[in-house]
Amino acid sequence: MKPSLHEALQMDIHRINREIENIVKYDKDVPRTSVLARSVLRLIRSGGKRLRPIMVITGSRFGTASIGRRQYQLAAAAEFIHAASLIHDDIIDRSDLRRGAPSLHTQTGVAEAVHIGNYMSARVVELLSMYTADEDRFVHDLSSIATVQLCLGEYNQLQHAYDYDLSLEEYLEKTRCKTAQLMATCLRVGALSADADSETADMLYRFGESLGMAFQIEDDILDFTATAAAIGKPAGSDLRRGQVTLPVLFALEDAALAPYIRNIHSGVAEEEIEYVLRGIRSGGALAKTEKMREDYLQEAMNAVSPLLSHPAFGQLEVLHRYFGGRAA
Repeated sequence: MKPSLHEALQMDIHRINREIENIVKYDKDVPRTSVLARSVLRLIRSGGKRLRPIMVITGSRFGTASIGRRQYQLAAAAEFIHAASLIHDDIIDRSDLRRGAPSLHTQTGVAEAVHIGNYMSARVVELLSMYTADEDRFVHDLSSIATVQLCLGEYNQLQHAYDYDLSLEEYLEKTRCKTAQLMATCLRVGALSADADSETADMLYRFGESLGMAFQIEDDILDFTATAAAIGKPAGSDLRRGQVTLPVLFALEDAALAPYIRNIHSGVAEEEIEYVLRGIRSGGALAKTEKMREDYLQEAMNAVSPLLSHPAFGQLEVLHRYFGGRAA
């Protein structure tokens, strides 16, 4: 049986999960039995690959200091930021499913889910505020992402719903804000928390940013190629919600298919959506998208080539293989 990512990297996933849960369990202002606490814990326990915490710990292995509670707290904070973004993402997208199960807002109500997501973002900022010394200033990169960058990515996605004039540059910037920057920051923060030099941390950031771009592009592809069981939501969900992803941008270059794509809007007939889905699957858009994904994967390895002799370089190769070959 193929080992999971944390097993391949020899990480204690149980310790990571405990630290994530401790963020809410030890918040003295939130009763353990409250809807807020129970909802957050249910969300955290619902699954997820813990990619971002894993990237924090991976980054820390490039430092000279020993890895301890500090790194695991930062790893937990990264997952909290990500989990909060998923709540808001599902509300904005009107998505009723997350990982094949009902989304949080369908269980608690939209207003309550917004409050829970806001609490999680604020709680992370509170947690990270303990790192106030000058040498810990890099930790504020995580706070910035929790409060600004993810919000910008979500806002751009909402603003450009059904916007078939979206440029490639705008798509890439949205993807960078929404997905890639957090992954990149996790590696960099992990490295600096363990006293890695700034040059190494910057290389890890570029590696993580390229991996994050490839990760999101793969998600774009899976929306057209994977089964609902594999991705936890109906195939074509992004297209139905007006998300102009990379395959759609490339498919718009097809003069015959473009008018049908541009006709997709909220409330359009299902037959018209299915026609476009078949057209994208049978055309060249997915191959072009895959080529861009492969380019980002190559950029990732190029970014860290000077670290080839580092004892932890093999960790990056494991991450690269995972991002390069994941199926869902």
